[in-house]
Amino acid sequence: MGLRICLVTPFAWSQPHDVNEHVTGVAKELRGLGHSVTVLASSNRARDLSAGRRALLDGLDSEVVVLGPAMPISRRSRIGVPVGARANLSLALALGRFDVVHGFEPGLPSLSYLALRDAQALTVASFLSPERLGYPPGKAQRDRLLARLDALVATSEETAEAAAVRFPGQYRIVSEGVDRTLFRPGAKRNLIVLEWRPNERALLRGVFRALEELPDWELLLLRTKPLAGRPSIPRSFRDRVHIRTARDGAARAPLLAETSFFVPALAGLNRVRLEAAAAGCAIAAPPGMREQPELAGAEVARLAEDPDFRRRKAERTLRDAERHGFTDVALELDALYQELTKRRHTPRAAAEPLADREWILCDLHMHTSWSHDCAVDPADLVMHAEAIGLGAIAVTDHNAIGGALETAQLAGDHVVIPGEEIKTDGQGEVIGLYLRKEIPRGMSFAETVVAIREQDGIVYLPHPFDRMHSIADPATLQRHLADIDIFEVYNARLLFEAYNDEALRFARKYNLTMGAGSDAHVLQGVGTGALRMRAFHGREEFLQSLQSAQVLRRPRSLVYLQSLKWMAQAKERVR
Repeated sequence: MGLRICLVTPFAWSQPHDVNEHVTGVAKELRGLGHSVTVLASSNRARDLSAGRRALLDGLDSEVVVLGPAMPISRRSRIGVPVGARANLSLALALGRFDVVHGFEPGLPSLSYLALRDAQALTVASFLSPERLGYPPGKAQRDRLLARLDALVATSEETAEAAAVRFPGQYRIVSEGVDRTLFRPGAKRNLIVLEWRPNERALLRGVFRALEELPDWELLLLRTKPLAGRPSIPRSFRDRVHIRTARDGAARAPLLAETSFFVPALAGLNRVRLEAAAAGCAIAAPPGMREQPELAGAEVARLAEDPDFRRRKAERTLRDAERHGFTDVALELDALYQELTKRRHTPRAAAEPLADREWILCDLHMHTSWSHDCAVDPADLVMHAEAIGLGAIAVTDHNAIGGALETAQLAGDHVVIPGEEIKTDGQGEVIGLYLRKEIPRGMSFAETVVAIREQDGIVYLPHPFDRMHSIADPATLQRHLADIDIFEVYNARLLFEAYNDEALRFARKYNLTMGAGSDAHVLQGVGTGALRMRAFHGREEFLQSLQSAQVLRRPRSLVYLQSLKWMAQAKERVR
C-alpha cells in the first residue's frame, strides 16, 4: 500500500551533510517502492527558498520543499526556528496530509523536533549520532515528545544506547545506508586513506610511523567536515602524503574506489566507513583502537605487507556492506511504516444505527462513597443525575464495584453502567464498564485488560495524559492501543486543559472511540463532562451509540469543586 511519507531533516539542504545523504538515499528508494515521499528542509540558496514558496502555493507538489533559511544549530544551541519557517512547517504538514512523518535528529532545536511534536500523522524519530541529543532541555518537553512518537530508530547500538538515556524506549536499529551503485570496488593501488580529525593526533602519529616502513605506499588525509584545519606533515612524507576535502558521497566515491584500505577516525562519520567498505576497502580498525590509537599503525603495516590478509579483509567488509544498501534500509522502513498503520482503529461507519432514538446526556466517569476519596451517597447520586437531566451515568469507584451495583439497584429505569476504576501496578488506571464483579488492584495493565474482557466488559482509559494522576507511560499506551475500547478525551476535573487537548489529539490520530466524564467526587461536579449520544439499552447498543456521540464540555470552577470534596472528606473524618 502506497503511503504519503514526510521526511524532515534538521540540516540545510544547500550544504553537504551525512544526515541529508541518508535522507536522499532513503527517499529515492521509498519512492521506488510506490510511496509518495516529500522531504522538508531548510536552505540558504535563494533558488531553493523560491522553489519552496512555489511548492507551498501549489499544494506541496515537489519532492523537496524548503521551508525557510537555515539557522546555525548544534547540540548545545538554544537558537529557535524562525517564525516564518514554523508557519511554513505547519502549512506543509496540513497540506501534505501525511500518513507518516519521519524526523531525523530531533534531539536538536530544529524543524525535525517541531514536525514530530506538531504532526497529526504517525511519527518516527531517527537518531544518527550520539552527539546530537541535547534538546529539548526539559524532561517535561521530552516526555511530551515521546508521547507523540510511534517508533524510535537508531543507526547503531551505540547511538541507541546514548539516545535512550534522554529518550527512553525500544529502538529499532536501521543502517545509515549506502548507495551501492555509486560506491563500488575499482582498480586498487597502494593508497591508504585516513579520515582526519584535528584532535586525533595519536592516530595520525601511529599511521606515520607505519608509513616510514612502507616506501611504496601513499597516504591521503581525508577531511569530511568544513573548517577542519590542516595537519602538520613531516618533510620526509610530503611527496607521499596528500590532503583532500570530500564532504559528500559523490566526491568520495572515485577516491575510495582506488583505495586499498581505509583508516576511520575515532570520532568519524559512520557513513564514510560504510562507503569505504562498499568500495571494497579493507578497514584498518583493530579492537581497542579507541583506547590505543597507535594500534591502527600496526594494522596499517600488516595490511600493506600481507596482500592475502588485505584481500580477505576487504572481501569480508564488502560482504557486510551488501546488506546496508539504501534498498535494504528502505525495505526495513517500509515494513516499520506498514506496521504502524495497523495501530489505527477502523474509522467510524458513516451510518448511524440508532438514528431513530432520542438524544441523551451520558456521564461516563464518576464516584460514590465506595471510593476512599468521595462521600456521595448512591441514592443522592441517582436523584441528582435525574434532576440535572442525565439520561445515563457510569459509576466507576476506585478499586470497588459495590457503589456501582448499589446505584444500579436504586436507579429503577434510569440507565446506570456498572464500572470500576482499577489501579494497575505502576501503569496507570483503567476503567472497566459493564462489569459484574470487582477486579483487584495491583495487576499489570495487560492483566487488568484481560480481567475486564473475561467479564465481557469494556476497556475505558481515563485521563490518559494527566500527570497529576497515575497514568500509563507512552510505551504502554502504544502497546495496548488495540485493547482500548474508549479513550477519555475530556475529564472535567483536570487542572490543566492541555492534558485534555493532548488526549483529543491522540484519539484523532488513531481513530479511537472518544469518551468523556466529570470524574465527579461531589454532586455539584456530576455532568460537567459528558457525551451527547443516542439513547441505548445494554452493552451492544451503548457501543453503537458511541459511534455518533459528541463530547460536551460543561466545566465549573475546579477550585470550587475541589473545596467541596475536601469539606466532605473533613466531615467524614469528624464523624
